Amino acid sequence: MHLMLLPAIVVTIIFAYIPMGGIVIAFQDYKPWLGLTGSRWVGWDNFRFMFEYPDSLQVIWNTVIIAAMKIVAGLVAPIVFAILLNEVRHTTFKRFSQTLVYLPHFLSWVVLGGILLDMLSPEGGLVNRALGWFGVEPIFFLGDGNWFRVTVVVSDIWKEFGFGTIVFLAALSGINPALYEAAEVDGATRLKQTLHITLPALIPMIIVVGTLSLGNILNAGFDQIFNLYNPLVYEKGDIIDTFVYRMGILNGKMSFATAVGLFKSFVAMFLIISAYRLAYKTANYRIF
Repeated sequence: MHLMLLPAIVVTIIFAYIPMGGIVIAFQDYKPWLGLTGSRWVGWDNFRFMFEYPDSLQVIWNTVIIAAMKIVAGLVAPIVFAILLNEVRHTTFKRFSQTLVYLPHFLSWVVLGGILLDMLSPEGGLVNRALGWFGVEPIFFLGDGNWFRVTVVVSDIWKEFGFGTIVFLAALSGINPALYEAAEVDGATRLKQTLHITLPALIPMIIVVGTLSLGNILNAGFDQIFNLYNPLVYEKGDIIDTFVYRMGILNGKMSFATAVGLFKSFVAMFLIISAYRLAYKTANYRIF
């Protein structure tokens, strides 16, 4: 059994731990032809430049806004759908619905990005065609900053809410059926049963999922943004990960990009630890 884990451990060491040595680039004026040992040491200059660079704060702000919108919507949608699905009594339809909403989770953003580019195109896209039937002018969903944020959040929820529903369906399955039977005898409607039995039973799981999501406040989804954004929406749609990619890979500012990425990692680590402690205090959730 331990030998079966060996390949995964080796891959993790190679791709997750060995690259950590590159963190030193954040404190250097890194030149690829000089390497880690030959590049000039500049200390905290890259971090100082990060906060002075005009685009840095805007990128951080964009990341927080998009991530926060995703966290809130990504919490509400699975809860609502899980409650609605729990009310379905037709087993075949229930299983079909579950399978249907889970499927998008397994699709790559490369594939979905291409589909969305065609569907949301202002020139003949399916969505704008449908809006045109109601007299609405074509909307440049992926070319207008404000619409881009909405599009990113909605498409992310559509892709992931079915998979997130699993957690809440599991929590609903643990509710004692006798509670519903007693409420029905007392004359409680389905709505009142939901408000006074179902939702209170879900609160511990909602607290756990919500607090642990705080650790992802600086992760707005590189794969999705990278496949959907363009220079027209940099002001409202550029996030830390895509900014690091452009600065480091495309512009060759590897030291600056590493400093931004390292800053994000430290903040994310603090948020994850805080969220874990909060989940433990409020819902007695713990991994170890």
